[in-house]
Amino acid sequence: MKSMSNRLFLTFMLLIGTILAVLMIVIGQLFPIYMKQYDEQESLQREASMRQVIDEHKIELSKADQEALYAAQNVEHKESLLTSTRIRLYMILALLFAITLTLIAIISRYMIRDFTAPIDNATETALELAKGNYRARAHENEHERMSPLSHSINILARNLQDITAIREVEEERLKTLIENMGSSLMMIGREGNISIVNRVFLERFGMQLDDVQGKVFRTIGLPQSLEQFIDHVFLTEMPYRQQIKKMEVQQELYHKEVYGAPVIGDHGRWLGVVIVMHDITELVRLEQIRKDFVANVSHELRTPITSIKGFSETLLDGAYKDEKMLISFLEIIYKESNRLQMLIQDLLELSKIEQHGFTVNIMPMGLQDVLIRGAELTAPRLDEKNMSFHVDIERDVQVMGDANRIIQIVTNLITNAITYSLENTTVSIRLKENETYGIIEIEDQGIGIEKHEIARVFERFYRVDRARSRNSGGTGLGLAIVKHLIEAHHGRIQVESEVGVGTKMIVMIPKKLTNPLHS
Repeated sequence: MKSMSNRLFLTFMLLIGTILAVLMIVIGQLFPIYMKQYDEQESLQREASMRQVIDEHKIELSKADQEALYAAQNVEHKESLLTSTRIRLYMILALLFAITLTLIAIISRYMIRDFTAPIDNATETALELAKGNYRARAHENEHERMSPLSHSINILARNLQDITAIREVEEERLKTLIENMGSSLMMIGREGNISIVNRVFLERFGMQLDDVQGKVFRTIGLPQSLEQFIDHVFLTEMPYRQQIKKMEVQQELYHKEVYGAPVIGDHGRWLGVVIVMHDITELVRLEQIRKDFVANVSHELRTPITSIKGFSETLLDGAYKDEKMLISFLEIIYKESNRLQMLIQDLLELSKIEQHGFTVNIMPMGLQDVLIRGAELTAPRLDEKNMSFHVDIERDVQVMGDANRIIQIVTNLITNAITYSLENTTVSIRLKENETYGIIEIEDQGIGIEKHEIARVFERFYRVDRARSRNSGGTGLGLAIVKHLIEAHHGRIQVESEVGVGTKMIVMIPKKLTNPLHS
């Protein structure tokens, strides 16, 4: 670096300046000796010249006067000569000192810069590497003495760059894996501080990263059952798995399968625990539906079979002799056999619809005729309860659908509306559309559905009012069939309901065919 070369230059110049100064002092000390010898020679020459002048002009002086004259002249000349010579010498020495020091400074500056430049470059490269700039490289020149050092630093830089690139790729892969896994993940340090959470965890618990990162897990509002599970993993320091049922998260109940394990670092150092939570709410719900389906099928089949068997045995025991009782029992047997037949037909229909590869015959069609046909088919049941239709159809709406299947959907929904409505009420039928769907609305003034039951109305054999539905001859499979048929059309169904006011079923059938329709 520049400060290094400057310090080296100043040190060198100070040393050279000191040597030159000492040399000048030595020369100054030798000056009197040189001047003494020079003065003795000059005195002899002046004395000889003066005697020659006296002899030529025949000046008579005593020997004492001659000696005094010679001495006075030598003293005067000596003082003037010494002064002028000293001044001249000092000027020459100063000039030589300045010239020499300047030349040495120029030469040394060049030499020092040439020597320290590779070191400065290597030092700057090392500092850049320390800052994390692994793209920095030192200048390499095979003629320079520092070339091996620069080459070594460049090898180090390339290795660091490769390691960093590999680490970034691995970190990106790990981040992608953690963020896109379907389960909630949380890593907790040995002090109980949360170090890592993924997006699924934040979404499931309705939290922000700033509210969780670095906080103690007991302070962020986790469900108590989950906190107890984490405490157990901390205490045992062993892998542990548990199903936590009815975990309350954001005022909703979930079923979670939670797995926890300690995180062990190098040399067996215990770093904390990792918690992974799988949401099994849907699996639990489906398992419960399966159990309910088996129980409901058994019950629904047992009821008509028991009635048929019981009345048949009564007739065989002699009740057939009473004509009035015979006719009454036969009507009951006929009614129960019809009910059994409807149940079996609906089960077969539902099984057929749910099979892979089931298709509907899609073609352009109008919904207006379908609604009118559905109203005509259900009119007799409407008249039995002295109810009426309110039809709101401004114009026909063209969709892509199977007319027979959509008639089946409409008929089931109207029948359901009649079943759960009181006498002397109205069933409203509306036809609307938007850019994507043709929309059918069927609204009743019936008993309504509780909010928590809306999600279950499309389950098999699920009834809002079991007694009313069974007495009306329903099988409990109608809405399940409706939902599957709508999904086969790539449509949607929504339910809006208020207890004691009524229920609105909203069916949306696509106007355009975008994908092969099957279920």
